[in-house]
Order: sequence, then C-alpha cells, then structure tokens
Amino acid sequence: MNRIITTIIFPIFIISCSGNDQPRKKNQIPETMITDSTKQYGYNLNFLKKHVDVIELKYGNSAVAIVPGWQGRVMTSTSDGNRGFSFGWINHKLISSGELMPHINPFGGEERLWLGPEGGQFSIFFRKGDEFIYERWQTPAFLDTEPFGIRAVSDTSVTFLHSAGTVNYSGTVIKLEIERKVTILSDDRIKEETGIDPEGINYVAYRSDNKLTNKGADEWKKETGLLSVWMLGMFIPSPAVTVVIPFRQGDEKDLGVTVNDNYFGKIPEDRLKIAGSNIYFRADGRSRGKIGISPLRAAGIMGSYDFENNILTLLFCKLPEGKTEYVNSAWQIQENPYAGDALNSYNDGPLEDGSQMGPFYELETSSPAAALKPGESITHSQITIHLTGEMDLLNKIAVKYFGVTLDEIEGVFN
Repeated sequence: MNRIITTIIFPIFIISCSGNDQPRKKNQIPETMITDSTKQYGYNLNFLKKHVDVIELKYGNSAVAIVPGWQGRVMTSTSDGNRGFSFGWINHKLISSGELMPHINPFGGEERLWLGPEGGQFSIFFRKGDEFIYERWQTPAFLDTEPFGIRAVSDTSVTFLHSAGTVNYSGTVIKLEIERKVTILSDDRIKEETGIDPEGINYVAYRSDNKLTNKGADEWKKETGLLSVWMLGMFIPSPAVTVVIPFRQGDEKDLGVTVNDNYFGKIPEDRLKIAGSNIYFRADGRSRGKIGISPLRAAGIMGSYDFENNILTLLFCKLPEGKTEYVNSAWQIQENPYAGDALNSYNDGPLEDGSQMGPFYELETSSPAAALKPGESITHSQITIHLTGEMDLLNKIAVKYFGVTLDEIEGVFN
C-alpha cells in the first residue's frame, strides 16, 4: 500500500460563498464604493469569460472564479456578488493581448499552484549549467501555460488532475502528478475549520487541497533533489495595505533570524518593522522586496489589512509537527538547499530598467520538502478568506489572531 504523507496548511482570506448549502442571510453591512471597475468582481468575471473558460463556485453572496487553463488557478473572488470588491490581482493587459511571454506569463490570480525550488542546484526553473539570472530563468510550462484536466465538478467544488515530467538543475529526471481540489466553504465549515464566526460579516472562503505524487520509478532523495508544493496568492496593493505576520519569539541561536529579508536586497526600515510578536510589511506595489519566515519561527497565521477598503485577509497555516526541511529557492548554488522558508510575502515594484510586472503583493505558503518513494504523495491544504463589513467585528478578529487592533496595524507605517 502506498504511504500518504499529509501536510495541512490553512491560509485564510475572508470571502463569502454560495452553493448547495442554505444561503446565508444578507448582512446589513455598509457598501464599499468601487470607483475603479477593474476592482469589481462582476467586471472581472465578464472580462475573464471573454478570453478563457471559467468555473465559478458560489455560496450566498460570495463567489470564486477559477480558470482550468491556468492550472486550476483561483483568479479572483468576492464577498458581495457581482457588485462586490474583486480580491485577486488580474493582469488585464497581458490577458487581453492574447500573447505569451518568454519567461513567465503573470496572468495574476489570488491562488496559484507552483512547485519549489525556484533556484539552487535542485531548481526546476533553471537548466543544468545555466547562470542564475533572469534571462536564463524559465517557468515550467506545466506551471504556466498548460491546462489542468477537470476530474470532477459540482456547485461547490472542482477537482483538477495533471501529469508532467521535468528535469532539475542537477539533471535529475522527475515524473509527477498533481491533483488539485478547490472547495467554497459554507458558514458551518468556516466555523469548523477556522474557528471564525462569520455572523454579521461579508466573507468569502475557499479551501484548496493540493496533492503531489511521485509517478516515477525512482525515489525522490535529498541528494538528487526534492520538490515542495508552493502556493502563491496575488492581491491588489496600495499604500493602505499592510501585511501582518505573527512569529514565534526566541533566541536566534535556537530559532534563527526572525525574518529573512535578503531575497532581492535588504528591505529598509520604513517598509519592514518588527513590533511585539508581529512582522509588518508594506504592500504598496512600489518597491520590490520579499520576506520569508522559517518553519521554526512561523506561528501558523499571516494576513493583511487594507484600511482604505476595510478588507481583512487572514492566512492560517498549520505547519506539520517535526518538519523543518523546506526547499531553498535562492538563485545560487546553496550550502543548505533545505533551509528554506515556510511562509513568504512579496511586494512588487519597478525593476532597474523601470519596467514592472504588476503592481501586486503576494502571500505565499510552502509544504516541507517531499521525500517520496514511487507512488507516495504529499498534500498541502490551505483556506483563503477575505472579510469585509463592520469595523468593530473585524477588529475583534484582528485582536484575536494578530494580538493588535486594526488602528494599530494602520498606524505602523503612518
């Protein structure tokens, strides 16, 4: 019998959904005035349908828009129907052009599936012997342009399946299968799986279960290269958005650095702050930078607050006990290729030549490195939730999970 290794990671971004369960009652919540049509869910849903096939999951006033052609990617979601805020960042210019880019096609989307590592001697984004520079970096087609097949679909969930092969930087041949299931959650499942009572709040919540299976004849070993499931969410940035990541306090000798901020050069103090048990990161889309939290420091939760649009996003990550080896995606040959981070956040910004992919910001989670025998699997699961509504109710949730008020979050960089 094949051994199944399961990693449960629960990222939560607040969103509302509708489906077979009884629809929840309409909450009496002040409407957010959306003056930019590209930030409205109905506009983006219609835009996507003009260019690609879309599967929409619904529960009550919430909905999730998924594109099978882009690896079953959740492009965007809403907590208030077609007129509501569209939470995911979408690259309208690239999608409408119908063109494909040479290194990556950043279509956008608030939850996409990748595999790590990105850099290093076991990278699947660089060919053997290539220099670790952007001109040689290449996103594998099965994580970029190849569609995932639809295995099953219902009103509240859809399951995708895809088989692929790749070769890592060290020349190891890898055969794999990815099974991805996205489920929109009801009120009861929100309470059961996250402990959040959504009464009185507009929300959208969905869970994704992402299973990676070794389909080759050889065991995946540390010496020849391991993979990890890597989930990335792209969201709309502004000077009003701050990322919040609680961390485990303790001596660096035991737990390592509090935050890794050297991915693209050290981040200045006016963009990254540590206060109490939280790390705060400015998510304005104006300065390129990335931070990482090691599995020893990760407290099992991260998120963001947009104080202009009053949107609270929570990402709960229940990391597996005793697993400390995560793939390292640094663009260099590495001394320790399994000393990577479990959680990440990225803020997009202009490159040296003035060009920019976004702007957007990201919240990311990873599974541990997957040492799998033929036929074995690892599953990485997460729940994404977006919350809007009465500030008093959102404030209680922020205090419960971040230990600070919304006003305190808003004031960190002001």
